Amino acid sequence: MQLSNHIYTLKLPNSSSPVPRVNRIKAFLWIIPKNFAKSLWFWGSFLWVVAANSQDHHDQQYFPPADTLVQRKLTQWQGMKFGLLMHWGPYSQWGVVESWSICPEDEDWCRRRGPYASDYFAYRKAYEDLQKSFNPVQFRPELWAQAARAAGMKYAVFTTKHHDGFCMFDTKLTDYKITSSNTPFSSNPKANITKEVFEAFRKQDMWVGAYFSKPDWHCPDYWDPSFPPYDRNPNYSIDKYPEKWNRYVQFTQKQINELMSGYGPIDILWLDGGWVQPMTASSPRWGYKPVHQDIGMDKIASDSRKLQPGLIVVDRAVEGSNQNYLTPEQQIPSKLLPYPWETCMTLGNSWSYVKNENYKSLDVVINNLCAIVSRGGNYLLNIAPSPIGEFDSAAYARLDEIGAWMKANGSAIYGSQPVEQRSFQNAFTITYNGPQKTIPILPVSSIYLTRKIENGKQLVFVMVSTKGYKQLGKGNNYSIHMNYDSMQIEGKKPKQVFMLTQNFPGSVAITPQGKKQVGIYSFNPFQNLTIIKSNYNKPLALTGNSLPGGINDISTNGIGGSPVETAERTLLFKQGDMTYVMSPVIVYCIEY
Repeated sequence: MQLSNHIYTLKLPNSSSPVPRVNRIKAFLWIIPKNFAKSLWFWGSFLWVVAANSQDHHDQQYFPPADTLVQRKLTQWQGMKFGLLMHWGPYSQWGVVESWSICPEDEDWCRRRGPYASDYFAYRKAYEDLQKSFNPVQFRPELWAQAARAAGMKYAVFTTKHHDGFCMFDTKLTDYKITSSNTPFSSNPKANITKEVFEAFRKQDMWVGAYFSKPDWHCPDYWDPSFPPYDRNPNYSIDKYPEKWNRYVQFTQKQINELMSGYGPIDILWLDGGWVQPMTASSPRWGYKPVHQDIGMDKIASDSRKLQPGLIVVDRAVEGSNQNYLTPEQQIPSKLLPYPWETCMTLGNSWSYVKNENYKSLDVVINNLCAIVSRGGNYLLNIAPSPIGEFDSAAYARLDEIGAWMKANGSAIYGSQPVEQRSFQNAFTITYNGPQKTIPILPVSSIYLTRKIENGKQLVFVMVSTKGYKQLGKGNNYSIHMNYDSMQIEGKKPKQVFMLTQNFPGSVAITPQGKKQVGIYSFNPFQNLTIIKSNYNKPLALTGNSLPGGINDISTNGIGGSPVETAERTLLFKQGDMTYVMSPVIVYCIEY
């Protein structure tokens, strides 16, 4: 991973006026060099590198696919909303950033550490020798697939090869692979890891995607061993040695063909390494010495679809028709985007395995999911297996929690469409502590909206984040109010309002005596309302234009001196004699 973060603009079919690019960094330099042409080339390239890497988002145009099978599959994918990404390889033994520590670029996020850190070539040899000790004997992909499915994920993308070139599949084109006799795991019946992963996830009725790195730093036709590598790009002149680059193109196309022809139905070809692309005026520049790298993407896409009809191809960060959806990395766009996109993000802090990883809380994951879906995107959440082939127990626990929320509230997520946030301006307020004061729940950080048509009914889902309540503090009473006059959709007012069930395994309830009870709880954060399950059979009772109710004694520090073991930003509230953990996002369904 570790490209730039990307947000894109839309290129409409047959349009002569694409949406203008924004946030261009303009640099002006006054120089009087001795060798003007050479210096101009250098400074121009330098400024492109600065511009491409200093922006929060690199701005690109989107080109919708013309293939009707791809269009149909892309629509299906957009309805899935939630997927799993897995980065895994021999590098997991060191707990380092995947592949990047052998890249000679001087970046803080991929520093070389350990006994070989001071000698690049010794480090690289030791890194490549990790193949000889990679033996994930606890590899059981069926457990990963079951946990992902239970968490509400609908598709999975697996790293068949990262930039270091190590193949997690049985390629015939290199011995730097999991099935090589140089790898101890090669004697295991499950040695062809990619095949096993794909089959396990298909058995859970999930789509599978093949992550594949276009650059390969182990291949001598990308990094020629006759020359030291300079940056992430080829370390030789492609113009001077075109036959070498042509060999690399053939090597890459044949490896992708192996995946497309020998590993069953594949739904997504997820190509990373966006600096491998033809150099145009608008293409980003990565590395110290970016070069024109035409890998033959049109042929790759065409040949792949002959074997996998309707295949979604994601040529990340490469503007054009082979980027069927766009992929902001480790960030969430701030607004609704009018084309297919997917935020890829780590559950922890790293794409690859790190011991004792600090995983995102349930609150963060659910709020991220709701924000992404409400802006028209999908959420691809990364979990990295350990060197022996296991998910961390904390990762499994988080997936269980996510699954409980999705089971109750998934109707608001799957198959939904975004709603313009301004449609519900001033629709919700909080009243607290008389004398009466109001706090708007908006802006967008606190409320997420989706819509769908189900059984002939037009439904809008209002997902209210509880993180907005934290500002009220301990001891405040509050009520939430809905202004129905501000909740019109296409001129229609709400007919009925429902509340989806809030269930969590591992939620904590505290008795008046301070004893903790752990289990599954259904609860209603608003008094005088009855919990309604997510089948839309019974509406909530309405009183005028508001929903009455209140919560007493909000606390994040436990009650009666007993600490509460809950996730980051979790809130507690009282109803009767019991205190409960509040859902990270409370979901209402409004029928029009």
